[in-house]
Amino acid sequence: MIIVGAFLFVSANTFKYWNAWLLLGLLFIPMFIAGIVLMIKNPELLKKRLNSKETEMEQKLVLMLSGLMFILGFLVAGLNFRYKWIEVPNWVVIVGSVLFIIAYILYAEVMRENTYLSRTIEVQEDQKVIDTGMYKIVRHPMYMVTLLLFLSIPLILGSLISLVIFLMYPIIIAIRIKNEEKVLERDLKGYKEYKEKVKHRLIPFIW
Repeated sequence: MIIVGAFLFVSANTFKYWNAWLLLGLLFIPMFIAGIVLMIKNPELLKKRLNSKETEMEQKLVLMLSGLMFILGFLVAGLNFRYKWIEVPNWVVIVGSVLFIIAYILYAEVMRENTYLSRTIEVQEDQKVIDTGMYKIVRHPMYMVTLLLFLSIPLILGSLISLVIFLMYPIIIAIRIKNEEKVLERDLKGYKEYKEKVKHRLIPFIW
């Protein structure tokens, strides 16, 4: 929270950047609550979600590009607020906030559905293919949700220029998915059959 706040407030040159305070609240309050719930009810899943050490080279590239996207996006959003490059109406910020909350609720549902979720690309011991709930619609509902989550961030921050930067994310996540599916086909029993049943990876009826 301190790091994200630093990027936003330093580049904005003020703590009166109310969009930044709104994002920090929407992002970290639910995250804090979810962390406490997982700590009590499913500490093993929390441990998996906190592990970010990738072994696949392509995934290390994905992490690097994602980090670059966030840094540039936050810095540009703060600068946009500071210099008033492009100002958006409040309804855009409200729409972005609503989309963000919806995405967070869907994120929680995906975590409830799939207790094998990990931030790293790996197949765990006794892991099974999940084909219920949102996994009936797309093969990677977590990434579908993060797509909505991350693209709503620049709207909350009131920066259309940052939105252009965050449009890198669909490309980044496509690279991650293609590599992840190679690992899952190789190591997870039944995944090839699941791919035949659920045709779309990320966006229903599109890809």
